[in-house]
Amino acid sequence: MINFRNTKFIKSAPDYSYAPKDRLLPEILFVGKSNVGKSTLLNLMSENKGLAKVSSTPGATKYLNYFLLDDKYYLIDAPGYGFVSDKNFVFTKAMDSMFTSKKLKGVIFLLDSRRTLTDDDKVFYNFLIDKNLPFVIALTKSDKLNQSERVKIIKDIHKHFVIVKDNEIVFISNKDKAGINKLKDKVEYLLKL
Repeated sequence: MINFRNTKFIKSAPDYSYAPKDRLLPEILFVGKSNVGKSTLLNLMSENKGLAKVSSTPGATKYLNYFLLDDKYYLIDAPGYGFVSDKNFVFTKAMDSMFTSKKLKGVIFLLDSRRTLTDDDKVFYNFLIDKNLPFVIALTKSDKLNQSERVKIIKDIHKHFVIVKDNEIVFISNKDKAGINKLKDKVEYLLKL
């Protein structure tokens, strides 16, 4: 069993060619729109509020941030897509070679559960399908939803992401440890593939 508390920041890399030197370790990539909660999710999973820098400003994560998990794996916090600024990191440049790496075991695809799917979300989903990459959808900020809103986002996902099964979707809440524990199980499963 993986000890998620044993997670530490290693480095920021402008693109995949600057990854840590021990490049043979399996990797899980966290991807989503800017300000969807990727860094917050890493903090929740590690039970360390200060592990990943969190900002309310979209586009704050500008590099690939590597976190060593249990001295055996890497969790990678990617820059968000969908935020345009002259100073912002170009998402595709950092990601090009990553998606052909045999070390990439899967993707945690974060979506804001309060928002309808965007064209960027749909493009990235199709990219994952084309690359045949295993992924789990993490619906962040779900503590703000009532039951009918949860049903609505699931219907929207199934409408636009036709291959997704319900067991590939995890509702994440800052208050709900069940979602976090379920996602940890999914990450552990992906790392063993």
